Amino acid sequence: MVTTNKVYGLLGLSMKAGKLVFGSESCIDMVKKKKVKLLILSEDSSQRTINNFKILAQEYNIPMYIFGNKENLSKAIGKDNKTVVGIKDNNLANAIKKILDGGDVIG
Repeated sequence: MVTTNKVYGLLGLSMKAGKLVFGSESCIDMVKKKKVKLLILSEDSSQRTINNFKILAQEYNIPMYIFGNKENLSKAIGKDNKTVVGIKDNNLANAIKKILDGGDVIG
């Protein structure tokens, strides 16, 4: 649970810093512009959305994680009904990846 809260906290920080893009269309656009360093999809995303983003992530060599649910992901970034977020900052992306991969927890 602590790990989950840390990830949500970093997502909120990313949003406040303007280093986060959200929503399918915006994420796809920014991935194609090579601005996204990490993709996170909620566990309750549709299978079609997950498959489409898996293909996109592989094509552009971007790490992708399936994490949390739509409600908590949306709440963390202060939006409603968001299932896809992209992190544009390398340091924030690396910190989130480290936590999700089970590495050292920051803080």
